Amino acid sequence: MPEPPCQPFPQPLQLAGNGSSRQLRCRVLQSPLAGVSDRIFRGLVRRWAPDALLFTEMVNATSLELGHGRSKLDDLAAESGPIAVQLFDHRPAAMAEAARRAEASGAFLIDINMGCPVRKIARKGGGSGLIRDPDLAARIVAAVATAVAIPVTVKTRLGWCGTSADPVGFGLSLQNAGAQALTLHGRTREQGFSGQADWAAIAAVKRALTIPLIANGDITGPEAARRCLAATGADGVMVGRGTMGAPWLVGRIDAALSGRPIPPLPGPRQRLALAAEQLDALVAAKGEQGLWIARKHMGWTCQGFAGAAQLRHGLMRAATPEAARQLLAQAAAELEAGEA
Repeated sequence: MPEPPCQPFPQPLQLAGNGSSRQLRCRVLQSPLAGVSDRIFRGLVRRWAPDALLFTEMVNATSLELGHGRSKLDDLAAESGPIAVQLFDHRPAAMAEAARRAEASGAFLIDINMGCPVRKIARKGGGSGLIRDPDLAARIVAAVATAVAIPVTVKTRLGWCGTSADPVGFGLSLQNAGAQALTLHGRTREQGFSGQADWAAIAAVKRALTIPLIANGDITGPEAARRCLAATGADGVMVGRGTMGAPWLVGRIDAALSGRPIPPLPGPRQRLALAAEQLDALVAAKGEQGLWIARKHMGWTCQGFAGAAQLRHGLMRAATPEAARQLLAQAAAELEAGEA
């Protein structure tokens, strides 16, 4: 049975840029995910969520300077729906230049990563490392906001650790520096992805800010999104790891928050077809490396039906794309035989 709809948001979310404003008709955002949210994955998410704001994978401003990572910015304007670019670095001038490149490539808006907990990024002053240097964080926001006409937003966490967390003060400094929206993950950097997201802390930041706030953390489905919005008063939600293997999640949550009937979850045969399609697209785009990337996606997607564990075991060891296709086709045939 479809889940009942909830009271929809009354109007689109407005984001004012430095000369070019943006309007979000969908209050559910797809988080940037390193090694996941490439163009192929975004195309799958679009099927269920045509209006959602999607993100490229994180883009390193230093890499752009060196001529690497530019493929993540290719042909953004050609994609349907809004696509944002999330940047990270610790140097204001480099971030400003990277933002100009992203804007020229068709980015809907620029998001600055101040929340990534990965040590190799944080220890160099990027990602969540900026939480420990609020002055530098504010200078980066100001530099980027001045460099581009489109809106600039920030994704961050509650703090570096529990004893030093001041999410209200940090959020206000980012707002004052020119951020047009804030996405707040309800955990500290120290927590990583462990424990429960602190929605009450997100609510405190929402009450203090005048810019829109997007809640992030433990948004696992339509009901969780409803509860999060009720607890935080946020202007929308961002989903991340829950979409790995489930590109339909953003669309299901959007339907719930928009007052539309929630689409049913894909069944086993639909999941197998989706895994095969993603495999083919990745191999066509990236050659042999596409199979390596597809393995994790197939492992995430092929769950929740009889024989799924054995199938995943085989897919992780498939030596060629054709071997993986045969495993998926065999699993589909077995399901069909079981339904007969």
